[in-house]
Amino acid sequence: MKSDKLIPGTILVCIGAIFLLHNFDIIDFHWINILHLWPIFLIIGGVNLVFAGNKSPLATILKLSVVIAGFALLLFGRFGDRYNFWPGDFVHFDGNNNDDNGDGDNDSDSTSTDHGVVKIEGSSIFNKEYTPDAKLARLNISGGGTTYTLNDTTSQLFKAETKEFYGKYEFNTSKDDSVYVLNLKMKNNKGWHFDSNDNKSNLANIRLNPNPIWDIYVETGATKLDFDLSKFKIKSVTLKGGAASFGVKLGAPLETTNVEVATGVSEVTISVPKNAACSINANTGLSSNEFEGFDKKNNNTYETAGFDAAKNKIYIHMSGGISDFKVNRY
Repeated sequence: MKSDKLIPGTILVCIGAIFLLHNFDIIDFHWINILHLWPIFLIIGGVNLVFAGNKSPLATILKLSVVIAGFALLLFGRFGDRYNFWPGDFVHFDGNNNDDNGDGDNDSDSTSTDHGVVKIEGSSIFNKEYTPDAKLARLNISGGGTTYTLNDTTSQLFKAETKEFYGKYEFNTSKDDSVYVLNLKMKNNKGWHFDSNDNKSNLANIRLNPNPIWDIYVETGATKLDFDLSKFKIKSVTLKGGAASFGVKLGAPLETTNVEVATGVSEVTISVPKNAACSINANTGLSSNEFEGFDKKNNNTYETAGFDAAKNKIYIHMSGGISDFKVNRY
């Protein structure tokens, strides 16, 4: 073999070996590592350019060593929460109102009407009052470049405290037959913002009333989402995102609780109670799957013990390109 074909051939062998070993469950390759370590490919290409005309054994060994070391790091690297591609860090608001001008009023805009409300560059409080006829509710969230958190209840039907630095949040409500529909949207946030260390990232801390049965629909771009839904009655959760980090904790299921996840290049972690019957259908392409505590039924289906006999069940369907999917039991 000519030395100028040795490195490309080695790279193809490494890629093919990773695909093969991953498909046969011999290794668990976290494809999300590619986003952490993509500069490795620049280093491999640069080393080969530097030594392109050098046919010595030492140069060949050096080039092969860089390729092997790079793929080893891709294969065995584990980065967890160090994935800082997402805008902002998780922030828990204390709920205190701001009064910057000393007039005794909260300087943030708020609403409890059905009209759309928009706030630009500042902080906001969005409300929708609770009424006893609110048995069913649907929360729609859209827009990227934001960190969304949901981990507490409210006596209102809905409450959100936001901070915005790029784009603007818009909130409106409607009623579809007996279903209260709540829409929170980030608008006009163009481009990427990597200034989370300066605390200049869009943030939305959401609270829901625990009495209604909830459908939650999230469709975003680059987003970080941390939802603890264990205090709520959840009928369905839909998560759609391109480059996103989704973390969702579910409580006891209704008769049927459905979770639908469709992503591009994302990290997704779903937590379900240990005593909950749960089934996972995973059509995840090149993605990495980790379903601890589940029995594999076939190539795409995983279930907890005793799933068929359970009265209340959680159904999770996951689909994605190159993502990192985890379902754990707590």
